[in-house]
Amino acid sequence: MLITRRLEFDSGHRIPNHKSQCRHLHGHRYAIEVTLSGKIIETEGASDQGMVMDYSDVKDIAKRELVDLWDHAFLAYKNDHDLLKFLDSIPGHKTVVLDKPPTAENLATIAFSMLDAAYAEKGLVLERVRLFETPNNWADAMRASG
Repeated sequence: MLITRRLEFDSGHRIPNHKSQCRHLHGHRYAIEVTLSGKIIETEGASDQGMVMDYSDVKDIAKRELVDLWDHAFLAYKNDHDLLKFLDSIPGHKTVVLDKPPTAENLATIAFSMLDAAYAEKGLVLERVRLFETPNNWADAMRASG
């Protein structure tokens, strides 16, 4: 059985070598969908009977492992030295330094790796992370089959 939970967060970023507008500082209202597979809980009388996992628990894990870290942060590429110098000059600024440029594709891949083990600890398989950069643009990081 597959289940999916959607969460939203706000972050800034820039793609330093982009040929167009994305090379400038800007932000997005990101949405992330976490799709999990698992068995339906059959334990009679259990709070989550008939569910794969309570959606509030799916949310709590995603918030703890990812959303709370990225929400209202600037997602910066480690080799964007001028930007990092600027962000470091702002006292208390929330900056997340990434090993790759913060494209939707890279963010989805990073998010998948950040969430995978947390759901595995609960006996579930993270199948897909869909990261929406805008309502019309998203990237999917998916578990490799076989």
